[in-house]
Amino acid sequence: MVDQARPVVLLLARVAIGVIFLVHGYQKFATMGIAGTTKFFESVGIPLAGLAAPAVAVLEVAGGLALILGVALPIAGTLLALDMLGAIAFVHGANGLAGDGGYEFVLALAAASLAVGFTGGGALALDRVLTRRRSAATATA
Repeated sequence: MVDQARPVVLLLARVAIGVIFLVHGYQKFATMGIAGTTKFFESVGIPLAGLAAPAVAVLEVAGGLALILGVALPIAGTLLALDMLGAIAFVHGANGLAGDGGYEFVLALAAASLAVGFTGGGALALDRVLTRRRSAATATA
C-alpha cells in the first residue's frame, strides 16, 4: 500500500510546496513590487539588493511552477532550498527557530524543496514523463 500511495503523496507535496513558492514570488512582483522588495532586501542587508530582489522573485515564481509541473526538480529544489537558506541568514535567523519571525517555516520549505527535488516528484511529474520518453527513444534507436 505504501508503494502505491508514494507517487500521489509526492504529487500532493510537490504541488503544495510549489504553490507556496509561486505565491511568495508573485507577491514580490504584485503586492510589494520589485521596488518594495528591493527596499526590504536593502533594509536587511542583502548584498546587491537591486539584483537580488528580481532574481529571488523570478526564482520563486519559476521554481514554484517547476515544482507544480514536476520539471527540472533537482535544479528547482536545490535553488529554492538555497533561497530559503538566504532567508534564514538575512531575515529569520536572528529570531530563533520558533516564534514570531522564526525560521521554522523557512527551514521546512528548504528541506521540503530538497526532498521533492530528489525523489522523482511522484505522479504526473514531467521529469518522469520526459525520462520515460528518452528511455523509449534510446531503446528503439
